[in-house]
Amino acid sequence: MSANTWTIATARDALRKGEISAVDLTMSCLTAIDAADELGAFVHKTPDIALDQARAADARLKVGAAPDLCGIPLGIKDLFCTKGLPSQAASNILRGFKPEYESTVTTKLFEAGAVMLGKLNMDEFAMGSSNETSCYGNAVNPWKVDERKLTPGGSSGGSAAAVAADLCLGATGTDTGGSIRQPAAFTGIVGIKPTYGRVSRWGVVAFASSLDQAGPMTKDVRDAAIFLAAMSGHDPKDSTSADLTVPDFEAALTGDIRGKKVGIPKEYRMDGMSAEIEALWNKGADMLRDAGAEIIDISLPHTKYALPAYYVIAPAEASSNLARYDGVRYGHRAALSVGDGITEMYEKTRAEGFGPEVQRRIMVGTYVLSAGFYDAYYNRARKVRTLIKRDFDLAFKAGVDAILTPTTPNSAFGLGEMASVDPIEMYLNDVFTVTVNLAGLPGISVPISLDAKGLPMGLQLIGRPWEEGDLLNHAYVLERAMGFVAKPEKWW
Repeated sequence: MSANTWTIATARDALRKGEISAVDLTMSCLTAIDAADELGAFVHKTPDIALDQARAADARLKVGAAPDLCGIPLGIKDLFCTKGLPSQAASNILRGFKPEYESTVTTKLFEAGAVMLGKLNMDEFAMGSSNETSCYGNAVNPWKVDERKLTPGGSSGGSAAAVAADLCLGATGTDTGGSIRQPAAFTGIVGIKPTYGRVSRWGVVAFASSLDQAGPMTKDVRDAAIFLAAMSGHDPKDSTSADLTVPDFEAALTGDIRGKKVGIPKEYRMDGMSAEIEALWNKGADMLRDAGAEIIDISLPHTKYALPAYYVIAPAEASSNLARYDGVRYGHRAALSVGDGITEMYEKTRAEGFGPEVQRRIMVGTYVLSAGFYDAYYNRARKVRTLIKRDFDLAFKAGVDAILTPTTPNSAFGLGEMASVDPIEMYLNDVFTVTVNLAGLPGISVPISLDAKGLPMGLQLIGRPWEEGDLLNHAYVLERAMGFVAKPEKWW
């Protein structure tokens, strides 16, 4: 078995025992990456940096007492600023941008001895559910049906594809409305969106600031626990960062959930839900019950308003955040004609720099924030958000420890199948995930089984705020009970 197929935990233990060097482990991943260009997962490869970091990690490992991620090869989503390297959020408007600073997350990872293999593909500015809005072209799901190429999900599609195809041992992702959990479900891996404020957003290109949260994408739950601990922690540079001690998430994986209460929200049993997804959901509940948890029905009555509220709040914040991209300070600037002034420069630059989906969301966001519509749309959506959070608060106050739902309403769909239809059809992929972001809660997707087409499907667990350890333990129990070990058959 090639070392690039290992989990983070397996590689960590082998590195500490001297059974493999960080350089050899990194070379195994770099070889796999070079053979997988067809997947479009990596958009900027950094082999020289990776090998330098691997050699430094080997030196630390020889001394002993190295951190868990020391020598572990990772992929970094293109939304994270990396000093001196292209960091363009998969957008033409940031083409050529190389920041003079490092994001807090990547700083933490590098201080822990992690190895950066390169930057990963994504939807432009994290706006999308299929990785088809990227200026680099789409990433491709390693899972395949017949000759169709499938989406790896979005926006963290490159991260999901890279982990599922064993190009790296883990990858960073970001989640604004499901952008870690949905692609994780589509590619048969684990993805956790932490509590809002657990992981610093400093140096992560903003989409919707009150919803964005970074998290890890890994091959199993134990790896997610290890990776999340390294990413987490208070950051004074981020005003929304929580000043809380980071627990030992791996130590929380006891496998014991006896006496825990797991809620099944009736509102998530939506009209038109496929029998296959419902059966999968019931199977997951049975597995947790067999492990000693009490399964109870709960109500989250404002769930039906979550998707429209999200698609008011997120574009509104995006329109504000993206106003800074004007062709003056950095990034793309359009060529001007004789007689063009500053207004024409702004118009041409933003029209050339932003793709259709980003333009659509900026226009929607500007509209809902405009005079005469602010109260009708944006303020109303904020009130709905408060009610959605209250639904969860009441459930947890009643003793629920975790909530079990599907992650997505379907398995991965073909590239191009939804891009040409009503964008609302694409937005419906977020129907089970956006509530978690609106409420600021932690959520995790765990691969459960293959559907009738042979594609992976996942279940989502939602936890109490700041209780990622308990959430990971529930996910760990579900993972062990289901025993999902399927891998995509290599075709690339």
